[in-house]
Amino acid sequence: MYRVLRKLVGKMVKIDYPVGDFLIRVKNAARARKREMVVSKTKAVKAVADALKKEGILESVTEKKGELTVKIAFRRKEPVLLDLKLVSTPGLRIYMGIDELEKIRKPSILILSTSKGVMSSREALKVRLGGEVIVEVL
Repeated sequence: MYRVLRKLVGKMVKIDYPVGDFLIRVKNAARARKREMVVSKTKAVKAVADALKKEGILESVTEKKGELTVKIAFRRKEPVLLDLKLVSTPGLRIYMGIDELEKIRKPSILILSTSKGVMSSREALKVRLGGEVIVEVL
């Protein structure tokens, strides 16, 4: 399903994967040292934004009239988010069980879509759940 957005110049843009678009926008904003950005709101984008907020990557997430205003967390004038890598795409979904999550020894954080909602790998390990890996935050 395509989501249609209206840009300021009046052009219509189709977004195939709103969660991926949101994550890449956050990454680009952090690299450009932008403190705040506005994106269109969907349930999936809101859930991922809330999971990133719990992990301290985003400072705040507020919603107004179908849009999310996201503030990126900074420490010592540097963004907390160094890099991120999209794992699942619409064409290839990647799933991990609890056994695979326990074996990961990287300092990165995985954001998972589980049966209990979107959560980080730390939370998923606590409640012993696996799911679809959306993004790896480095």
